[in-house]
Amino acid sequence: MSTKAYAARSSSSPLAPFTIERRSLGPSDVEITILHCGVCHSDLHQARNEWSNTIYPCVPGHEIVGRVAHVGKDVTRFAEGDLAAVGCMVDSCRKCASCERGLEQYCVELPTFTYNGRDERGSGPTFGGYAQSIVVDEAFTLRLPSDASLAATAPLLCAGITTYSPLRHWNVGPGTQVGVVGLGGLGHMGVKLARALGAHVVLLTTSPRKVEDGLRLGAHEVVVSTDANAMAKHRGRLDFVLDTVSAAHDVDALLSLLRLDGTLALVGAPDRPLSVAPFGIMLPRRQLAGSGIGGIAETQEMLDFCATHGITADVETIAIQQINEAYERLLRGDVRYRFVIDMASLA
Repeated sequence: MSTKAYAARSSSSPLAPFTIERRSLGPSDVEITILHCGVCHSDLHQARNEWSNTIYPCVPGHEIVGRVAHVGKDVTRFAEGDLAAVGCMVDSCRKCASCERGLEQYCVELPTFTYNGRDERGSGPTFGGYAQSIVVDEAFTLRLPSDASLAATAPLLCAGITTYSPLRHWNVGPGTQVGVVGLGGLGHMGVKLARALGAHVVLLTTSPRKVEDGLRLGAHEVVVSTDANAMAKHRGRLDFVLDTVSAAHDVDALLSLLRLDGTLALVGAPDRPLSVAPFGIMLPRRQLAGSGIGGIAETQEMLDFCATHGITADVETIAIQQINEAYERLLRGDVRYRFVIDMASLA
């Protein structure tokens, strides 16, 4: 099935119009007309081959919301006209220990990512949501309420689940003191979700300009992390720290904020190794951990939780023709807090 899209043809070329082939609808497949697609910083990394694993041509996009156009004969959970969503994965082995636990994101054979993966049921790489439509197995398709605000919901498919999963795994809730490091696409969702889960939320940011916004988004306190005195007041106070920063930064300073048995979980992806002083972990018995996205069941749980609590992303909607400008703005941190493409602009 020929589908209009935007693709990067090399690491140095801008994204431009491109035609891709989607696989034919199978018995368990759902074909979705894409209405909106969020722009994740990882889209930029992949388009520019900054992780040295990009398959070209590359059609990014894994924060996909749309409307069901057609369903295969064995599909039971979706009907034509339903709203539907697709996140970072479109398949996995479905038989390893991780998959059997509903942790498809940790599939031992690696999940099939929504783009820049290998479509085991197609004839080439997977292509993402910067396109008019997508075909996905029902098992990896997510439900949305009929009244969902689609543009603001799209970033939940990556930024939302990337922050929700570690918050749930480390039992963040009433009575816990939680730090969220960085107020960007991930961080602003971390603040909203931690607050909705009932935690006392402390935002840590290097930018004094973001203090007011942090409080608006739900933080109980905002600490400017370049202020040594402010950081000192919070040493040994936090149960959990969610680190969303994707650039080099001082992890030891963040570890010092944790209580005995506290955990610092990395969800940002710096392109260089981070330095950690061993005694900062050993003596207070702290944990330095990491977290990926979430499994399909947990992603659906997150979407339902956000619908119940009225949580969406703060977004700026753009046309697909603005995507290269949006990437440059991403590099400058010039977005509050997620770009979302209105895919009607591709028609």
